[in-house]
Amino acid sequence: MPGKDATDAQRKRNREAADWILRNGDARRTEAQKRRFEAWLAADPENCRTYEAAERLMGDARRAIESDPDLSTAPLNARSRTRPVLLSLLLLAGAGAGFVALDGPMRLQADLISGTGEMPVVTLDDGSVVQLNASSALALDFSQTRRGVRLLRGQAFFQVAHDAGRPFSVEAGPTRVTALGTAFDVRYGQAETDVAVTENAVIIERADGQGASQRVTQGEQARIAEETGKAEVTPVDPLVALAWRRGQIALDNMPLSFVVEEMNRHRAGRIVIAGSALAERRVSGTIAVADTDAALAFLKQALGIRVTRLGPLIVIRS
Repeated sequence: MPGKDATDAQRKRNREAADWILRNGDARRTEAQKRRFEAWLAADPENCRTYEAAERLMGDARRAIESDPDLSTAPLNARSRTRPVLLSLLLLAGAGAGFVALDGPMRLQADLISGTGEMPVVTLDDGSVVQLNASSALALDFSQTRRGVRLLRGQAFFQVAHDAGRPFSVEAGPTRVTALGTAFDVRYGQAETDVAVTENAVIIERADGQGASQRVTQGEQARIAEETGKAEVTPVDPLVALAWRRGQIALDNMPLSFVVEEMNRHRAGRIVIAGSALAERRVSGTIAVADTDAALAFLKQALGIRVTRLGPLIVIRS
């Protein structure tokens, strides 16, 4: 039966991932084992996804072992007592692997969602027009008195239809942006939210109502730090701010972590940076972010980085 075959294959992959996690943590690992691991990753994109899930679950397994008196005091070596816990976690995770792989949790929350490399343009019920960047998601909360949008992840450009009786606001994490008859762009990043105004003005404030509000006008961009809520407002060229709509990003002394975050929106695999110091290296220029090979070539020339490919996983090193 096809369904049973798929389940059995995933269970086998989970067991293999658990074994590789343990082997890779062994200081006696040989070069031949390293090559076999790389070949296993490259053999199937699902191997890479399962291994990444295993790494996350390994932390849970360690915490479970350390918090359980029976496990933590048992006269067993780390390898023999960790594998059953990790494997059990992986097998449980495997039951929902398809749901997660298909972006199920986000799809349950979102009304509008874009996939890898997609940048759809959507007209809302009130006549406002939204364009989503790749790998982005929105939830809508429209009523007779308000027009609310939550940017769950990613980036979106809004051209707001006039409706004096119903204000239009966008929430991105702890930040709320309220339109004043306007067109504006919101990017919900890992550490900050960027708001660029291309027409008229917006009011930015904390979504919980704490703190002061701030007006940002046409030709300005606000960068709001998620941790502190402080906003830095600077002039911005609309062509630069909206370069993503043309499949590009225009960089002016931006950290490499920002570039990689944008590149990851446009590919099914994952790009990771080895080391926080490298992640903070600065880069300027215009990158065709949807073209991974071209973007990596630009970064190699600009920063002198090294790139290691492990199937769908790309590791950037100094």
